Amino acid sequence: MKKKLLILGLVLFVAMLGCAPKEEAPKVAPAAEGPKKGGTLVFGRGGDSVGLDPAYETDGNSFMVCDNIYEQLVAYKDESTDIEPGLATSWEISPDGLKYTFNLREGVTFHDGTPFNADAVVFSIGRMMKERNVKFFGEGFEIPAQERPPEYWVSMEMDDTVGSIEATGEYTVVFNLKRVEAPFIANMGMDFASIISPTAFVKDPKAFVRNPVGSGPFKFVEWVADDRIVLTAFADYWDKDKGPYLDKVVFRAIPENSVRFLELKAGNVDICQFPNPADVDLARKDPNLKLVSQPGMNVGYLGFNHTKDMWKNVHLRRAVAHAVNRQAIVDNIYQGMGQIAKNGIPPTMWGYNDDVPGYAYDPELAKKELNLAGYPDGEGLPELTLWSMPVPRPYNPEGLKVGIAMLGDMGKAGIRARIVSYDWGTYLKRQREQPDDRDLFQLGWTGDNGDPDNFLAVLFDGLASPAIRTQWKNERYHELMLKGKQTIDQGERARIYREAQQIMFDEVAAIPVAHSTVIWPMRKSVMNFKLHPTASVRMKSVWKE
Repeated sequence: MKKKLLILGLVLFVAMLGCAPKEEAPKVAPAAEGPKKGGTLVFGRGGDSVGLDPAYETDGNSFMVCDNIYEQLVAYKDESTDIEPGLATSWEISPDGLKYTFNLREGVTFHDGTPFNADAVVFSIGRMMKERNVKFFGEGFEIPAQERPPEYWVSMEMDDTVGSIEATGEYTVVFNLKRVEAPFIANMGMDFASIISPTAFVKDPKAFVRNPVGSGPFKFVEWVADDRIVLTAFADYWDKDKGPYLDKVVFRAIPENSVRFLELKAGNVDICQFPNPADVDLARKDPNLKLVSQPGMNVGYLGFNHTKDMWKNVHLRRAVAHAVNRQAIVDNIYQGMGQIAKNGIPPTMWGYNDDVPGYAYDPELAKKELNLAGYPDGEGLPELTLWSMPVPRPYNPEGLKVGIAMLGDMGKAGIRARIVSYDWGTYLKRQREQPDDRDLFQLGWTGDNGDPDNFLAVLFDGLASPAIRTQWKNERYHELMLKGKQTIDQGERARIYREAQQIMFDEVAAIPVAHSTVIWPMRKSVMNFKLHPTASVRMKSVWKE
């Protein structure tokens, strides 16, 4: 019965998306003796991390470091979102779908030398609960008060999902749910569900965000703000057969795409994240470099500040949607590394609604919608603020250039706007606050678990949480999101999400701009680095020739 339940859980609850990356340059055969140990790998990225406590962060620059420090109960397989055991070796799901029992891995230690066990799981996940209905097996821990809302937990309505967490043995944890949650197992592989050292956290909860302690293959050593984060191999890592092979990993923040690529060519960086599209061809011609690529499980979008009365006017939203020339943005800024988006999920994901037509670029139609909105020829419409991202992201190679292009397009339709930008941490923080000085904003998403719920609910259902950036509120859409979570049959879930995408289009909840193709150049000496659909940066099994 246990085996049947485990298989059933995997079939029903695990997302099906998995895209294997393509390595464009000829592969260098590994040495006959297998992976080589030792060496330092320098990863060049577009910006610094915001913080390193995964329960409280939402940005990829933070998570890519956390991916190597922490682990979760379940893990996503290489190059896909299929689930495999992580810190849990197995799990059972009750017939009613409301009880999950995780059997934990023994012999695992955290970087501070303390043991991983059921109490660590109860602490790590329980600290995010608004009402902490938790039970430790041993002496347990006093869970400190939350310093700020755990945004992922809140936006995914986990307080409405998880009723209690109980350690029923030293290596057994039971989650009792309030309702059926179809993507629950997949969610437990996400960064926010990372298991931390309770001992390290309670010593100084405020300092933990910059002094992280997990059980992953690498441990934290140093953080120089806006420059580098340094990790070293964890000598007591439990999964030694698969790594780590590197002695050290350095995450360098190099904001300029072109500078980052030049550092790669010079040999000062081993992997270059988000190159300029023009640099991809240069990388192909360089005998010391190779490329790996993968269709992105992502979406870049332009959002409205739905908390302002002005943006409750659907005609005004539609005017902006038809004013923006997304094809020109994809052609001139993505330069072949993306495609126009018409939905809030990528076309490779199950549940995608291909019947949604998307917003045509039509300046004349934009002017008509502007008139219907009560602003003939733009008269009476104040100058808008368009928040543009200061760092490259997987779904948007150059936020400021995209913003400038949008300003020019909107101006042709009589919509005046100016660009606003901040450093990355402030940009994300101020968006959470829903300020009145924000009208339009660029943002995007790389999927966490291959489930449409992780895009459509987490990004756009403003009735689910005040933490959701768009704060678009639509009762029917919210009903569909709840139904999608609580429906087991994937075919029925797909129908639910297709209807939701049509509502998004009709109501202009946001403007999907593009889905990018992820292409990263690297030194040929880097072996076994694999892109992942979730944009995780995994160094566990990477080695250098």
